[in-house]
Amino acid sequence: MATNNTRAGLMRTGYYLIVMLIVGMSLGACTTTTIDEFRQGDTGIDSSESIVILGRRQGAAYSTHADFVECVGNRMGRGNDAITVVPEQVFVDALFPWFEPRTAPMRSEDLQQLMAQPLVTDKMSEFGIRYMVWLDGQTETSNRMGSISCAVGPGGGGCFGFGSWEDDSNYEARVWDVSSHTSVGTISADASGQSYVPAVFVPIPLIARVEANACNNLADQLKQFVKGD
Repeated sequence: MATNNTRAGLMRTGYYLIVMLIVGMSLGACTTTTIDEFRQGDTGIDSSESIVILGRRQGAAYSTHADFVECVGNRMGRGNDAITVVPEQVFVDALFPWFEPRTAPMRSEDLQQLMAQPLVTDKMSEFGIRYMVWLDGQTETSNRMGSISCAVGPGGGGCFGFGSWEDDSNYEARVWDVSSHTSVGTISADASGQSYVPAVFVPIPLIARVEANACNNLADQLKQFVKGD
């Protein structure tokens, strides 16, 4: 009986600690996002025009994650003020090989030469592309601390410990105006946050939504930018 009472007391204490940890650290598992905009030209877009968002990729060594590119495009394509966004892979396949990592234009000055290709011009017109947006960046994880161990015994099992880490998302979007073959501006998003996983019998992840917040804020700012707001 004493053993059972002791076990029950430990479980109550553990659950109490879980609640305290969640309350205390849910405030810390948040994200801080900073958006910077640098405008170089006037912008505007009408309902018959579209944009394409492309991730910078330099071979296998470095690439902007396709999931993040898709996230920004999906966000811009929703809502009452939605903008038509051509899916990246559809665009790249239609204009093969001009937007493959080795042949994609690196500067806005290269866009004029690219548009001299009849197939490129025809496809751009077919898609109604007004702006090309190049996304460059990534999310890095650092300062991992703590550990969690789990065990199973005759009296039951559980996990004990504590872990935390920091995520930092840095992305930059360069906007090219296809009609004028010029760069019209740059928008950058920097999001950072601390995540925690306390474990008293059961791991409770408190995850900072760093990359999701970077995506949403960057997409909203890009939407305003291309609309000229």
